[in-house]
Amino acid sequence: RYKDGGAWKDTTWLDLGEHIDRAAAALLAVGVGELENVCIFAPNRPEWSVVDYAILSVRAVSVPIHATNTARQAKYILDETEARVVFVGSQAHYDRVLEFLPESRFVEHVIVFDPAVDLKSEPRSAFYSDFMTRGKSAELLEKVRARMERIESADLATIIYTSGTTGEPKGVMLPHSNFMAAFVAHDTRLAVSEADVSMCFLPLSHVFERTWAFYCADRGLTIVFPDHPANIVPCMQQTHPTVMCAVPRFYEKIYGTILHRIEHAPWYRKRMFRWAMAAGAKASRLRRERRDLPLLPGIRHALARKLVLKKLQSITGGRIRMFPCAGAPLSQHIEEFFQAAGLNVVMGYGLTETTATVSCHETFHFRPGTVGTPIDGVEVRIGDGGEIQVRGATVMTGYYKKPDATAEVMTEDGWFRTGDAGVFEDGILIITDRIKDLMKTSCGKYVAPQLIETTLGNDHYIEQVSAIGDLRKYVTALIVPAFEALEAFAREHGITWISHEELIRKPEIVKFYEDRIALQQKDLADHEKVKRFRLLPLPFSQETGEITATLKLRRKFIVEKYRTIIDALYAVD
Repeated sequence: RYKDGGAWKDTTWLDLGEHIDRAAAALLAVGVGELENVCIFAPNRPEWSVVDYAILSVRAVSVPIHATNTARQAKYILDETEARVVFVGSQAHYDRVLEFLPESRFVEHVIVFDPAVDLKSEPRSAFYSDFMTRGKSAELLEKVRARMERIESADLATIIYTSGTTGEPKGVMLPHSNFMAAFVAHDTRLAVSEADVSMCFLPLSHVFERTWAFYCADRGLTIVFPDHPANIVPCMQQTHPTVMCAVPRFYEKIYGTILHRIEHAPWYRKRMFRWAMAAGAKASRLRRERRDLPLLPGIRHALARKLVLKKLQSITGGRIRMFPCAGAPLSQHIEEFFQAAGLNVVMGYGLTETTATVSCHETFHFRPGTVGTPIDGVEVRIGDGGEIQVRGATVMTGYYKKPDATAEVMTEDGWFRTGDAGVFEDGILIITDRIKDLMKTSCGKYVAPQLIETTLGNDHYIEQVSAIGDLRKYVTALIVPAFEALEAFAREHGITWISHEELIRKPEIVKFYEDRIALQQKDLADHEKVKRFRLLPLPFSQETGEITATLKLRRKFIVEKYRTIIDALYAVD
């Protein structure tokens, strides 16, 4: 299901199959060989999935490139994979490819999805619609069938490039067998049916959404493509999905928006909201303890659902029964908030190298602050230094053309070293932090920056946080305000400004953030608390280098880029 001209349109499975067959035949027409790498450089759209399946159908290897990647990053992947064919989305993606196309040794065909793109008379380029006309041959369709019959489970299906928080990206090799094993495991933990509707929200270039989309298609779900990620909430309200993968930031924003509205609501609405959430929290607690709700609390919960909770559920379309969530820590109180509201956030843990899921909660049965138990077919142990190590059918075969890097992350007895630290409690996995991210202050205290960043990031007026403190006396932070909320606050209080730079330097704004930070971090240990901070006028972005395509902080880069500002935070003691 996708939006076309402002209206939602459906594609049947039969039509989808015909599109895939035609795209597969067209790939043969341009000479794509077996196990050849073919790249997709575009944001989510129906054609993305059609081409992805078509590549797999001809026993080739699908290589996604994050839509936010720069020209340099895209060139690196295209060069390393020696891809002759690349599919691109918009004018921006096409122009990035054109930057290096004249010097490319491999690219022969650039296929453009968006018909509005200016091809600039580049002879190697063609529109997707024209490309598809090359797949009408019955002879080519027969060859596609022959290719499909030769596909083996051990064949490489995809190479997914990790973001590279410290260095060059690495291509994670995942064969068909990995996805097959993941599907079986999902059936016992995250089961879906043909009656479900899945919203394709996260980028398909990421292993989380890609694996989930494969699973949903294999199980016959309706898959919805929003017209733009920024429109996700109205799209959910129009299409009423029942399942959707998301990262913690999605829930943090919804949570912050709801609390902000409640803060400005009349006293009686605040009271009703608190009462309803308390009733929902009790029902959620009993549910996860596998206990029945007694009569009186059951009546309260039914009333709370009718008066308040259904309105909260309507924000995401009113039919959500499962929200798989991973990618970063989610604050325990936010997780409990959504569960109390009847929005079932299923926390999990996984990596690109493990074909996404390693562990997750059972539906409705969760322990806040944890990531559940290992899924079927996956073994997890805690190794030296508290490192989480994984073994099983979903672990990658290695990094593409990087045997040394592969050897570094595999133990002698065949376990994958995740680089994440964790512990088991009653068989349930708890992530403590990225081992490489742990900071040690000059006082000898270890500090987990993600905990601090997640804690402060829960604030409605904070968009991004980078905690600083390695080999320093105490923790400081670089903070990007949520400028839309901050501007509204400034207007309400008669504060004038010309630029964001001016706004964040105003003493009353700095004091406002001091108070907000103090409130958010009141439950942190003293050595974890941010002692000083600096507000930044521009957001962290992939284009400016501070974050990866999966929105992870590139900490070493940030420390170098903002060294003058950071040093100033420690200059006055």
